[in-house]
Amino acid sequence: MAVVIAAVEKGSYAKKAGIKPGETLVSINGNEILDVLDYRFYMTEEKLRLQLEDQDGKTREVVIKKQEYDDIGLDFDTYLMDKQQTCRNKCIFCFIDQMPKGMRESLYFKDDDARMSFLFGNYVTLTNLSDHDIDRIIKMHISPINISVHTTNPELRCRMMNNRFAGDSLRYMYRLAQAGIAINCQLVLCPGINDGEELKRSLDDLGKLYPSVQSIACVPVGLTDHREGLYPLEPYTPASAADVIRIIDEFSDRTKREYGARLCYPADEFFLTAGIPIPEGAYYGDFNQLENGVGMLASMRDEFSEALRLAGDEPCKSRKLTIATGVAAAGFIDGLVDEAKKKWHNLDCTVYAVKNDFFGHKITVTGLLTARDLIAQLSEKPLGDTLLLSSSMLRRDTDLFLDDLTVSDVEKALGVTVRVTDNDGFDFLDALLGVEQ
Repeated sequence: MAVVIAAVEKGSYAKKAGIKPGETLVSINGNEILDVLDYRFYMTEEKLRLQLEDQDGKTREVVIKKQEYDDIGLDFDTYLMDKQQTCRNKCIFCFIDQMPKGMRESLYFKDDDARMSFLFGNYVTLTNLSDHDIDRIIKMHISPINISVHTTNPELRCRMMNNRFAGDSLRYMYRLAQAGIAINCQLVLCPGINDGEELKRSLDDLGKLYPSVQSIACVPVGLTDHREGLYPLEPYTPASAADVIRIIDEFSDRTKREYGARLCYPADEFFLTAGIPIPEGAYYGDFNQLENGVGMLASMRDEFSEALRLAGDEPCKSRKLTIATGVAAAGFIDGLVDEAKKKWHNLDCTVYAVKNDFFGHKITVTGLLTARDLIAQLSEKPLGDTLLLSSSMLRRDTDLFLDDLTVSDVEKALGVTVRVTDNDGFDFLDALLGVEQ
């Protein structure tokens, strides 16, 4: 399916070549253009022959000569140039199936698009792909690909994902690895289902795919209070979380000896649940699973320590402020604040652990807190001059919370200035000390 050109940028190669909005881009240098991956891959050559078709079905060819990696200036109705692929699975742990009704429509979209994996780092299950898709990924050497594996046991994968093709699609992972495509893996672990011996099996299978498999993140299943009619699952306990960490460490200690690299990492939430101290930064290698909540706290702690060192002995103006965070990370954040207070005794900062009434108290991560819970639980608390909130609570590049309220709504409801901080130790210290952004 060829794609229709929505706009042509002023002054671009395409504009100078006389290409017009409404024309259809059929091919580049004889290669059919179906989506953004085709477009990006075939557009890198210095001489391009574009086959175009107008609204009446007439075809013509346009030749463009350009610098190798320059964009030619065509815009399309959607970034992907066609519809984003949705997930065909019905996973027993799917968080979207556990969300309350009435939230904005985009939050219920189940993405499972391999192109989004390459472009934005999204994780895909491979169940939407065909042999043709895999051939194209290998041909274009689209790398890395982020894969939601969950288990390498084909029968168990079918049951966990409620898709009879989920087990067979694992063969695509092995094809990608054989072709040298870099792979990052994710396993959402469910107590008593794909942990324990099944986790050992999955890790052993994935370890054999090194060096194509670059990293493996194990994250605990998230369970809300909105699971009516869904598969019965239990949250991790301190003992079961500690067992997961033990299995992962035994595996990664082995890969460190054999390959010189730790391949698998538990999400920070496992350490917090187990009551085991967050490891030192060196444990996480290159921190390439931060988006999965792996090593985020260690990275922030290292950055914060360095920021403290670089700050020297300059005095801090007297400040009274508050930090609101999720229950899981509250103790960790409190520890960072205590380190700052040792250096600046006039820093008055209180950390509040906000319970997640919106999704349920089993959800303890900061990134899933809503504005309504913040307002309800902080309205009677002394907040000082400033309230610090993590950017993980907000939709990317916006000031919008999950419940569609904004930072301004929180400020008005609580009567306090809100400062949003990144998950970065330097930015966090600046916010504590009132250093302007």
